[in-house]
Amino acid sequence: MVTLLTIIIAITCVLLTLVVLIQNPKGGGVDSTFGGQGANQMFGAARSADFIEKVTWGLAIVLFALCIITAIVVNMNSGGSSL
Repeated sequence: MVTLLTIIIAITCVLLTLVVLIQNPKGGGVDSTFGGQGANQMFGAARSADFIEKVTWGLAIVLFALCIITAIVVNMNSGGSSL
């Protein structure tokens, strides 16, 4: 169980890193380098930025929750002993 949670956390971290790099702060960034114009044309500039920001916050919340859940599972597997 802990191994599965660790793998999910690693995947979430990689996705979060990629989403943060895609963001386009104040007109520059990697977004325009790797085809960000296509997203801007499909959603519009403001809507794609809002979508990317929501994905970033969602992934951050998922990562936080997974870390808490993993800590609880590890504590339960170790017999519930505390420091």
